[in-house]
Amino acid sequence: MRKPVIAGNWKMYKLLGEAVDTAVALKPLVANANHCEVVIAPVFTALKTVADRLEGSNIRVAAQDCAVQNDFGAHTGEVTAGMLKDAGCSHVIIGHSERRQYYGETDEGVSRKTKAALSASLTAIVCVGEHLNEREAGKAGSVVSTQLSGGLDGLTADDMGRIIIAYEPVWAIGTGKTASPEQAQEMHAHIRSVIDGQHGKAVSEQTRILYGGSVKPENIAELMEQPDIDGALVGGASLEAESFAKIVNYR
Repeated sequence: MRKPVIAGNWKMYKLLGEAVDTAVALKPLVANANHCEVVIAPVFTALKTVADRLEGSNIRVAAQDCAVQNDFGAHTGEVTAGMLKDAGCSHVIIGHSERRQYYGETDEGVSRKTKAALSASLTAIVCVGEHLNEREAGKAGSVVSTQLSGGLDGLTADDMGRIIIAYEPVWAIGTGKTASPEQAQEMHAHIRSVIDGQHGKAVSEQTRILYGGSVKPENIAELMEQPDIDGALVGGASLEAESFAKIVNYR
């Protein structure tokens, strides 16, 4: 059985006090959510404080990115996966579409960051997804396949045990549009088949694949009914404790 994961990506929102207040408010609202794992991803400046305030709870903390290297050095502005682990993180989001679209993230970079995360004993949430023009051109499957093969290049079956895939159709992020449950299921099944081809059925069957793209309390239940959807990477609806808790407590 694949235990679902509901992860909240706070993106570049919330000052330190706001991040702490939201995390503290969330704790009692999801304390009985034994059916899934709960993860939140604050900004870098709030990671340590939020992680400390959540210690002993069932909420895990993720960073939103990490450096491609995992050793100390003259890399001004970068944060290593080991530093994230030291700050209290258990997960890190890698290759989010905004990193790809606005900051030049490549599949090669995703691969290097994923390996850095694994070397620091973090769970990597690796993001893939197509743009609207790619979907309309019938290229969605091939785009995602290329991202998967490049981003997961060189990983072993054991490595895959610490990988979570997040499928986020770029056209559905922050737009209010959501892939239908059937569209999402079709791509999730495709992703699982690609992993099957790379690492075998046993690995593909245990890999958790999350859906991301305008997930809300109103649509989470029908998404979670799909056989290959193992949770959600939530953006805007994770910024308020009450709305995110409703998503976590989808059943």
